[in-house]
Amino acid sequence: MFQYESPGMQKHLKDLKPTVFADLIAMNALYRPGPMEYIPSFVRRKHGDEEIDYDLPDMEEYLKETYGITVYQEQVMLLSQKLAGFSKGEADVLRKAMGKKQKAVLDKMKPKFIDQASEKGHDAKVLEKVWKDWEAFASYAFNKSHSTCYAWVAYQTAYLKAHFPAEYMASVLSNNLNDIKSVSFFMEECRRSGIKVLGPDVNESAYRFTVNKNGEIRFGMGGMKGVGEAAVLEINQERAENGEYKGLFNLLQRIDLRTVNKRTLESLAKGGAFDSFENEHRAVYFDKNGDDRTFLEKAMKFANSVKESEESSQVSLFGEASDVQIPEPPIPQVEEWPRIVALKAEKEINGMYLSSHPLDEYKLELKNYTNAGLGIFQDLEQISGKKFMVAAIVTEVRSGVSKRGDQFGFVNFEDYRDTYELGLFGEDYHKFKHLLQKDMMLHLTGIVKTTRRKMTDGTEKVYHRVNLQRVMLLSEVLEQMAGGVEFRVRLQDLDMNLIDQLEDLLSTHGGNKTIKMVITDSHEEKPLSLEMSTYQYKVELSHDLIERLKLITPYDIKLN
Repeated sequence: MFQYESPGMQKHLKDLKPTVFADLIAMNALYRPGPMEYIPSFVRRKHGDEEIDYDLPDMEEYLKETYGITVYQEQVMLLSQKLAGFSKGEADVLRKAMGKKQKAVLDKMKPKFIDQASEKGHDAKVLEKVWKDWEAFASYAFNKSHSTCYAWVAYQTAYLKAHFPAEYMASVLSNNLNDIKSVSFFMEECRRSGIKVLGPDVNESAYRFTVNKNGEIRFGMGGMKGVGEAAVLEINQERAENGEYKGLFNLLQRIDLRTVNKRTLESLAKGGAFDSFENEHRAVYFDKNGDDRTFLEKAMKFANSVKESEESSQVSLFGEASDVQIPEPPIPQVEEWPRIVALKAEKEINGMYLSSHPLDEYKLELKNYTNAGLGIFQDLEQISGKKFMVAAIVTEVRSGVSKRGDQFGFVNFEDYRDTYELGLFGEDYHKFKHLLQKDMMLHLTGIVKTTRRKMTDGTEKVYHRVNLQRVMLLSEVLEQMAGGVEFRVRLQDLDMNLIDQLEDLLSTHGGNKTIKMVITDSHEEKPLSLEMSTYQYKVELSHDLIERLKLITPYDIKLN
């Protein structure tokens, strides 16, 4: 949101609770180095928690809207005219001198201000204080008209985001279409705001991000790698004229394959733009079935053959149109891509995961055995000495050998929101390098250590380093870190059918981990204060067990 999206500005605005447009103008002027120190006082004065005082009664007229605090150059101009009888020209000279920090000009104007204001009956000592405050103000003087324009645009964007959130975010995403980092940032904002963002679809997407009839944002095909504007225009124009595409063959026969070429079609397939076609999935388009051509290439050849046949308008010797039908290549019967393969292709083309995220499979582990995301590493000083547990995907690994012959590596990690590059050297690198492979989903435990080193010039240099203590596959976290699992069952649901379900489930998941069933009162949702209200078994923890338990109990399942 224009001007107001930084965490610091958000905090101050929440404290201020602006009620008039002038509050927004003032915050734009105050939220900068220098005047920022006046924000707490500004907030307290607005809410009546601090007395508003004026050095001179005549100053109230122009300082009332900012609760007695000088915020704008225009206030100084108007006050110099009112207090000391400066002309408009002299007031403008004062403004320029303050804005450009021209001390010589200010020093020259001070005696005139003091003398002329004294002649108007103002106390000279108070005038000295006012001028001294203005001199300090000169270092951060801000133009009110400029701040007003900023506040007006910010107010408009805030209004749109509040009342038309999906349309607003679609516009913001479209405006950053070619900046994948910004698109990822705004996609996360959509998720935070509860706005659903759907992947690209040849039957709904435009070139840019749009909002469908359900209020969901549809990913623009222009944001897909390898899909140009001309190709999107061709697909959308044909769809607008003749309706939705029924499947791959229908699409290929209706569009110009010189505009929508093989590379474009492969990108559309990989990125999920064909996912809405029935009986077709991404693996189908790239299946070769022992041939040297993919099904997509065969389908394109078929479509071209059909078009050539139609264009030639062959007629038999008896003057009748030829009725020869070219058979469609059979759709391959192949297994769908594994979820991680489909997601990797999706990210390659769209720049991000859209249909889901690789870490979604491990939500239980993230909820119970992490205490932060990769974002904490943006400020190592803040977490110095603190233990962290994070989950992330390895996206890139670079290794090398130092001049001393020691191996080292730089590993890029990614989670839902952030990325982080970690350097590993010496023993740490050798200890974990077998797990630090691209696409590995890992659980990282460690601590940020701080060291201080005296420099030759007597200064001290501070170093913060991420020290990994344990690295394991996310798929092994339940087995290695969980002691057991607890779930609850309502008394009213406890019947022979449920008991039979539990016996079948637990008998097929035998192991050495404790599973505890707690019977709860159906109204208060608290454990019954009865003997035998808790039952324990031994099981092997797995995602399958947890998912099947979720079908039995409406409560959260706890790991311990």
